[in-house]
Amino acid sequence: MPPDGEAQPSIDSDVVALLEDSTEELYESAPCGYLSTLMDGTIVKINKTLLDWLGLSRDEVVRRRRFSDLLTVGGKLYHETHYAPMLRMQGVAGGIALEMKVADGARLPVLITSTVKRGADDRPLLVRTTVFDATDRRSYERELLRARREAEKARRQAEADREQLREALAVLQQSLLPASLPVVPGVETAVHYHTASPIRLGGDFYDLFPLGDERFAFFLGDVCGKGPKAAAVTSLARYTLRTAALQGLDPEAVLSTLNAALLERYADGDPRYCTVIFGVLEPEGRAVGVRLASGGHPPALMLRADGVAQYLPTPAGMLVGAFPQASFTTVRTALEPGDTLLLYTDGVTEARTGADNDLYGYDALQSFATGLAPAQPRAVIDAFAGLLVGFGDGLNDDTALLALGRPHH
Repeated sequence: MPPDGEAQPSIDSDVVALLEDSTEELYESAPCGYLSTLMDGTIVKINKTLLDWLGLSRDEVVRRRRFSDLLTVGGKLYHETHYAPMLRMQGVAGGIALEMKVADGARLPVLITSTVKRGADDRPLLVRTTVFDATDRRSYERELLRARREAEKARRQAEADREQLREALAVLQQSLLPASLPVVPGVETAVHYHTASPIRLGGDFYDLFPLGDERFAFFLGDVCGKGPKAAAVTSLARYTLRTAALQGLDPEAVLSTLNAALLERYADGDPRYCTVIFGVLEPEGRAVGVRLASGGHPPALMLRADGVAQYLPTPAGMLVGAFPQASFTTVRTALEPGDTLLLYTDGVTEARTGADNDLYGYDALQSFATGLAPAQPRAVIDAFAGLLVGFGDGLNDDTALLALGRPHH
């Protein structure tokens, strides 16, 4: 109410007249529908609002129809099997969505709430029902359903597109890797390739191929970046390495050739580079000689027959494609009976482990390899594949593994 001393607001005479409406007038012109029925559903009272919605007259309804007669077939079935029994048991039922028949054949979506009124002896006498027009709500629900269906359709299409992308990328990824490894006399081989994402091309690559005269070349590398651009570098690197090796060049000359090719191809200000370890296998009596050169790649691991695992130092190995004057050095070693040479990419050493999310690192890698030595290539690769699985979400990069071993016999 207004503070003391302030004038009372004036009320228009028309407003006063409206405030003096009778209870019956409020009932008849209420913004919602009202009706009362006997316990058998016979309508004994209905307001003008609901009659207008249904396009019916009072004489057509009162004591001539039951409430269920105003409902559509589906609504009538639900009323008889669910709504009416619930009302009899509980005495009240609210917020039920039904459809009522309009005289012109249309359907009116409504929300109804009913209450059983009892006499002095607690005997049920009447059912009073309030009816709300739910047309706007039904339109909203239909629009929501349509939007959900469109969203589900879009989701299914997106999933189909992703599956097609996965299939296309898998085919492309396989085209960048050898279908299988050739048989190398006196050498056992095994390989494993882990792809970090099925919808992203990996940048790791490897190969093993004959050079003639019982010599074989092998390499394993990692291109900077991911996706189509990295795939283009991978393709160029594999082709160049193979071509240079087949020309009889030493490992360091092969890497120099790739370095020049990358610098020439990407001389437009968008440099692309990679790390590569390249080697040649050649028979040396009981052993298999290995000539090896590295271009910025993690050092190879040698698992010796005596149970020792050691890194093979490859000095002066610079990133391939990064520097015009890059230098590389060829080192020599040999696979004696029982030895296995393991090449790997940095996905394994840069995997995250433990609660502190630390890098796995080279010390842990050497310790793991020492625990395996001596072991043949297949056993080494299987053990490392299990290690990668154990990293779980900590392994977020592609990883390639190539093992070459000289059997005991």
